[in-house]
Amino acid sequence: MKNYVVGIDIGGQTCKLGVVDAAGKVLAREVIKTSDNPDAAVIVGELAAAVRKVIDVSGKKGEIRGIGVGAPNANYYTGVISHAVNLPWAAHSEVPFASMLSEACDGLPVAITNDANAAAVGEMTYGSAKGMKHFIMITLGTGVGSGIVVNGEVLYGSDGFAGELGHTCAVRDGRKCACGKSGCLEAYCSAIGVARTAREWLDSSDEPSLLRKVSDITSKDVYEAAVAGDKLARRVFDFTGRLLGEKLADFVAFSAPEAFVLFGGLARAKEFLYQPTLDAMEANLLSIWKGKVKILFSRLDESDAAILGASALAWETR
Repeated sequence: MKNYVVGIDIGGQTCKLGVVDAAGKVLAREVIKTSDNPDAAVIVGELAAAVRKVIDVSGKKGEIRGIGVGAPNANYYTGVISHAVNLPWAAHSEVPFASMLSEACDGLPVAITNDANAAAVGEMTYGSAKGMKHFIMITLGTGVGSGIVVNGEVLYGSDGFAGELGHTCAVRDGRKCACGKSGCLEAYCSAIGVARTAREWLDSSDEPSLLRKVSDITSKDVYEAAVAGDKLARRVFDFTGRLLGEKLADFVAFSAPEAFVLFGGLARAKEFLYQPTLDAMEANLLSIWKGKVKILFSRLDESDAAILGASALAWETR
């Protein structure tokens, strides 16, 4: 029996990978810094070598069922990474990554999807959404990602790219988003968005704040100021939570999830985000859903969550 899988999380600077058992225990892990080489074949070779190493360390050679990969702009249907701007080797092209990695790993089957969808599969397999068939994963990190699960399956849509909820409009004619649109949820409710709100409010008032002592404000700075009782920092989280909750109410209207699961660096500020998000969601729900939809936070160990999310895909490989 092949009772183990490999999970790979691909980022712009590093890739995390590990061997995982059916209970979600990471038996061996590895982090590699990816080179700036624009040749995808070189990157695939580096990853294949790391896969072989982590399998050897785990002692499970010959017992690996498959490989699951979470990556930006990765298409579950085609196995292609398409125009992923933060990956130098896939920024301007379509890379048939799944087939390339499978070939480099002696034919091990490879399943791939975008990182937010991988996180959703991970939560359904190992985490807060275990046993749920209808939920939406919201990742609050540098950007805002989402994975939509309906009837126990990730919603990929007609082309494999469904679920870009971070790029729905939160503020009409609002901030310019990195995607080129204006007013996206990501422009306000990501880690970058939280820091930007704080900077804008500081620039437009003389209100005292601990953040005035910080030269280059990050969301972590805003969180630490909120913990210390800073009123402006706490209002930033109230504002962020309100916008997020309003959009969650919109999302309920099209898939009626049992719950939203929040994950990512910004979700660590849950003591400041949870109540304003819940209040805004409830205030904007149709009466048929009021009091029915939960807001949960990921239970996966943060250091292993990306590996677990990706690895969960591999149980579906044949």
